Amino acid sequence: MTANHEAETGSTPLTSDHHPDRRPPTLVLVHGTNSSSSWASGLMRELTLRGHRSVAVDLPGHGDEAFYPRAYQAPQDLQALATEPSPLAKITIDDYVERVVDVVRRARRHGPVILAGASQGGVTVSRVGNAIPDLLDRVVYLAAYCCVDLPNLAAYLTTPENAESLLPLVEAAKVADPALLGVNRLNWRSADPAVFHAVKQCLAGDFTDEAVSRLLNMLEPDETATIPIAEARGEAHTWGRIPRTYVRFTLDRLIPPALQDRFIAEADRLTPDNPTDVRSVAAPHVGPFDHPDLVEIFTDLLTR
Repeated sequence: MTANHEAETGSTPLTSDHHPDRRPPTLVLVHGTNSSSSWASGLMRELTLRGHRSVAVDLPGHGDEAFYPRAYQAPQDLQALATEPSPLAKITIDDYVERVVDVVRRARRHGPVILAGASQGGVTVSRVGNAIPDLLDRVVYLAAYCCVDLPNLAAYLTTPENAESLLPLVEAAKVADPALLGVNRLNWRSADPAVFHAVKQCLAGDFTDEAVSRLLNMLEPDETATIPIAEARGEAHTWGRIPRTYVRFTLDRLIPPALQDRFIAEADRLTPDNPTDVRSVAAPHVGPFDHPDLVEIFTDLLTR
């Protein structure tokens, strides 16, 4: 393979004098829905202790910018919670992409960049891959939506491969009409046993009740409602040139393994000369992301 071909595919980032960039890569991590950069703290800790560079992005309206309605506090006012406006209603997928592109550009000054996303974060990863393919050494999907044949995340929810998803259980936590507020608002602080059960079954698998409670306290109430219906397909001439890895979570009950396999198959049909590097981890939808097998996968990707 020639240096010019590598530059075009993004497989080996080049420095200005056309020699391969041998500097250590930076891993940029993108969270999923109703979440923040905190989801990756355990993974980043383990990778840092092994000497690797990583940074987790807070998407607009999340993390340090998260919005917690006054009615969400205790004691809760459920009637007000269903109607209190949210600043996240104005945020779009373009805002998400702009935020991540900025982080990638800053990280790229110091060497190659690997961009990874979990769950709904896969939508942002694909859109960033379309926008700046030459700045990415690899994209990684962690049990994430990787849209290719269908236009958006929502379209995949009605596919046969998604039939066993327990995502509808989480509807028990929804407290507002997304069409009214412009956000998907979930009451993770609900005392309703159905909400706790839904999160444990759909997201956490064999987590202890104590671990589920900690997870609930990490989740944020509001998520921009337009992300699932935003155009999210990876394009062959941009995103399709970037080496990619899909990490299957075999115990996932939100994005079933069958749907994860569909994402992989669609991507490989689109780019037969750039097949997906497939890994598998016996984990539910939320990891944990410092799972030893997952740490080993990223250690391998960061030291290639």
